Amino acid sequence: MLKTIATDRLIIGYDVQGSESGWPVLLLHGFPYDIHAYDEVSASLALAGARVITPYLRGYGPTRFVSPTAIRSGQQAALAADVIALLDALGLARAVLAGYDWGGRAACIVAALYPERATALVSANGYAIQNIAAAIEPRSPAEEHRLWYQYYFHGERGRAGLADNRREFCRLLWSLWSPTWRFDDATYAKSAASFDNPDFVDVVIHSYRHRFGLAAGDPQFEEMERRLATTPSIGVPAITIEGDADGVAQVGAGRGALRRFTGRHENRVVPGVGHNLPQEAPAAFAQAIVDVANWAS
Repeated sequence: MLKTIATDRLIIGYDVQGSESGWPVLLLHGFPYDIHAYDEVSASLALAGARVITPYLRGYGPTRFVSPTAIRSGQQAALAADVIALLDALGLARAVLAGYDWGGRAACIVAALYPERATALVSANGYAIQNIAAAIEPRSPAEEHRLWYQYYFHGERGRAGLADNRREFCRLLWSLWSPTWRFDDATYAKSAASFDNPDFVDVVIHSYRHRFGLAAGDPQFEEMERRLATTPSIGVPAITIEGDADGVAQVGAGRGALRRFTGRHENRVVPGVGHNLPQEAPAAFAQAIVDVANWAS
C-alpha cells in the first residue's frame, strides 16, 4: 500500500507491506532505480512476518521537499538523515536496514553512526560510506572506466544530458550495470516514472559532484559529514552481498573495507547477478535479511 508521511524536510512516499505488528524492515533503493526493485523482496519478507517499509528516496517518485528553497542535496549524509527522520515519523525506534547503491550507503551510515536505530544491516556492495577526502586519488583504469557517468555529471553538459534524456540515460545504465539481466520495457517503465520527479536531476547531480568535493554540502549535514570522514566502523550484525556480474561495482573491489564491519558479519557473492541485486536476485536478498534479523534476535 502506497502512503505518504511528513518529516521536517520531506514529504516521503513509501510502500508498506505485511502486518503492522511485524518486525520492521526498511528497504532503500539506489540510483537510478526506485521502490519497484523490491517488489518480490517485500512480498517474501511480509510472508516471513516482517513489516516492510520501502520509501522513495529524495528526488524520486512522489517524495517532495517541504521547502521550495531547500538545497536539493544528494550527499550521503542527507540520505542517512532522511532515514532517521522517516523512522521517527513512523514511530519506529529501530529497524533492520537493507539497501544497495545510494540506499546501501544510507543504511551503512545509520548503522555506523546511529547503531541504536539499526537492528541489523544488509548492504549490497559492502561498506558503502564514501571517503570524500580520498576521492581525488585515481583508481585503476579498469575501475575508472566504469565511473564514466559520474565524470559526465561533473559538467553542465552532463546535467543537460540527464535532464533531456533521463529515461534513455538511466536505461543505458541498467543495461551496462546488469549485463545478464533481461528486463522488459514494462519493468523499466514502472521504475522510470520515478525519474520524472522535479528534483531528480538536481539531487543526482549534487550527489555525484559532492562525493568528489566539487560541490558544497548542505550546512545542516556538516557535522554528520565530519563524522563520516573518519570512515566509522559498523558493529551491528551485517551481511554484505554482491553480484559477480556487476557492471559498475566490480566483485571483490571493496573487500579491503570489509574490515570496518566489527560485529558479526558475512559477505555473500551471488553468481550471474549484476548491480540491481534485489530485483535480479530477490530470493537471495530476502534471505540475507531474514538471516541477519535472526542473528539479531
